[in-house]
Amino acid sequence: MADIWWKADPHDLHRLTDRVSSVYIERSHVDREDNAVLVINRRENVRIPAAMIAVVLLGPGTRVTHGAIRLLADSGTAVCWVGEQGVRLYASGLGPSRSSGLLHRQAWLVTRPKERLNVARAMYAMRFPGEDVTKATMQQLRGKEGTRFKKLYQEHSRRTGVPWNGRVYKTGDAFAAGDDVNRLFSAANTALYGICHAVIVGLGASPGLGFVHTGSAISFILDVADLYKAEYTLPLAFDLAAQGLTEERDARVALRDRIADTKLLSRIVTDVKALLNPPGTDFDTPETSALWDEHVGTVAAGTNWSAQDTHPATRSHHGLSPAALGEQHIAIVGPEFEDQAPPPGQQP
Repeated sequence: MADIWWKADPHDLHRLTDRVSSVYIERSHVDREDNAVLVINRRENVRIPAAMIAVVLLGPGTRVTHGAIRLLADSGTAVCWVGEQGVRLYASGLGPSRSSGLLHRQAWLVTRPKERLNVARAMYAMRFPGEDVTKATMQQLRGKEGTRFKKLYQEHSRRTGVPWNGRVYKTGDAFAAGDDVNRLFSAANTALYGICHAVIVGLGASPGLGFVHTGSAISFILDVADLYKAEYTLPLAFDLAAQGLTEERDARVALRDRIADTKLLSRIVTDVKALLNPPGTDFDTPETSALWDEHVGTVAAGTNWSAQDTHPATRSHHGLSPAALGEQHIAIVGPEFEDQAPPPGQQP
């Protein structure tokens, strides 16, 4: 059978370090043209080499062909179906060519108390710039965070004139309990969890392996989202309550707009990578599929080992490369759809 010339071979893929971190697509048609993803809308046509993309985020109004999805899967690219600007994650898929390096790194860190504590400290250090938390215990860190948020609640209450009587929320129903500002805060947090979920899944990390939170299928999502609540969702909740905008949609749309304006998505990508694989760490994983070996770490997959030396220590495994992703983020948003005329005989 002749070679399928357009199929991306895992060994020919661009290194993940050379890739664009994410491409967000909205109100567009996504198709395939040779080894590229072709994004078409009423304003522009954009052609992106599939092997240069780490994760594609498909937003509202997007149509995608089977050929495009197959190409992205063959290229080791994650695909996430999300809400506007990623504020919801509805589904995700990952092709078999994708490396599990970041997931291995995360699992290694979270199962070793010393390393787990160091990651947790790094998360809290991001919230307390200029303070040394390298010796702090988890109890001390939780106390500092509680004090910080108590002050933030009071400051935003004074700033907006919105009364604050304490945090009230109902687990599993973000908009069911508390006063207006509490409900708006919970609704905005839920939207923030969506974009963090999309980034974490897109990077190939696990949503459930948290460092501060534990026991939940979204523990790491909660960890990451907590890095941005003081800057995004808390002031937003007070601002909306002061304006009398108290619906769940008000919180979701306002957060969506702020996410787009401040490019939060690419910032989350950078922060997650820095937390799990900070500069200077020596953690290498195969770029493609491999077999685990108790002596040398990994050996090449797709090889008939029956005809070769059976002692792993005498065999060399193929080259390893760091699990990393590119820094760039691209957004392709088509123009607003024109209002369609109502069917004959039906009033507009």
